[in-house]
Amino acid sequence: MTFFASTSNTNVQRSEFIEILNKTDFRDAIATSNVQLVDVRTGSEYNMGRIENALHIDYYQQATFLKEFEKLDKERPVYIYCLSGVRSQQAAIKLVKMGFVKIYDLQGGYRTW
Repeated sequence: MTFFASTSNTNVQRSEFIEILNKTDFRDAIATSNVQLVDVRTGSEYNMGRIENALHIDYYQQATFLKEFEKLDKERPVYIYCLSGVRSQQAAIKLVKMGFVKIYDLQGGYRTW
């Protein structure tokens, strides 16, 4: 499933695609190479369990969120997930505004993992 996320921020005059992947496609994609995999849940959620090799960048800590994502390569795909898929969709829209070219989101979040 592909979403077209248009940005309304006047500082960002572009649109990008965000693709929602089911758990099988997501698992296959992150297993194929050294990908940018990010868990955007809270610290306590992350500590209760996570996908192996996932970076932790808490969506609710916006200053840190922006700072940490700025360290990633915007030209490479980024794979994100949260608990149920809501925060990761919000995070994906922010990433589009930050200039990331391709974002893959885990459908249903970590609960489906």
